Amino acid sequence: MIIDRLKWLCALVVLAATAAHAQPPNTVFLEELTWTELRGELAAGKTTILIPIGGTEQNGPAMVLGKHNVRVKLLAERIARSLGNALVAPVLAYVAEGNIDPPTAHMRFPGTITVPEPVFEQVVESAAHSLKHHGFRDIVLLGDHGGYQRALRAVAARLNRAWAADGARVHALPEYYHAAETEYPQLLKQRGYRAEEIGIHAGLADTSLALALDPHLVRTERLHAEPRAADGVYGDPRRASAELGRLGVDLIVARTVEAIRKATVRR
Repeated sequence: MIIDRLKWLCALVVLAATAAHAQPPNTVFLEELTWTELRGELAAGKTTILIPIGGTEQNGPAMVLGKHNVRVKLLAERIARSLGNALVAPVLAYVAEGNIDPPTAHMRFPGTITVPEPVFEQVVESAAHSLKHHGFRDIVLLGDHGGYQRALRAVAARLNRAWAADGARVHALPEYYHAAETEYPQLLKQRGYRAEEIGIHAGLADTSLALALDPHLVRTERLHAEPRAADGVYGDPRRASAELGRLGVDLIVARTVEAIRKATVRR
């Protein structure tokens, strides 16, 4: 009797393990899937993919150099899960950040990494070609940085002309960046915060978003220092909070999900 019961328990364990292996993991990140799992996701209708594009640059003394990369990945995950039919490609962390010699823009600060704009566009194009080849029909470029928005639109326009007869499309939608850089600051102004405090880089808005998404991005003990443009801070992050940041996160996700759904409707 005991032996029979042990055999029965072993059989249950084997069946449970087999069932677990048959189910794809609960992830929207392409790099966390095997190729056979990805093949199954495509066959099940997940033919929209987001390419999150960040950048490695200075973000003032209180925020890490990889802020854009972490932020766009976490936001892309929320957007993909809300869509229900989308996956997320690996983050592109090397973008055009200015000249090296003489250094311009953020390249004046240690840690910033730049590539020439034509190289950046070629990388985005090659990634889109690869994803189209594997069966994705809607490729969405999510750019978290303002410096390359024009380049993303140029890439999308070129590929959409080239793919006109194929049915696959590239989307460089403005809503993601517009929600972060225009609508979110407007929301903060309605709550009584000044434009000079909200800022355009490493200020209240930027830092609050980081605190809401991943507090490890921010050195909170350094937020009390007087903000200076010489340190790469354009705004005042001293009153930044995760609570304020969540307002921006919800806004960015909602606006982007709505825009993607509209853009990917097949007529």
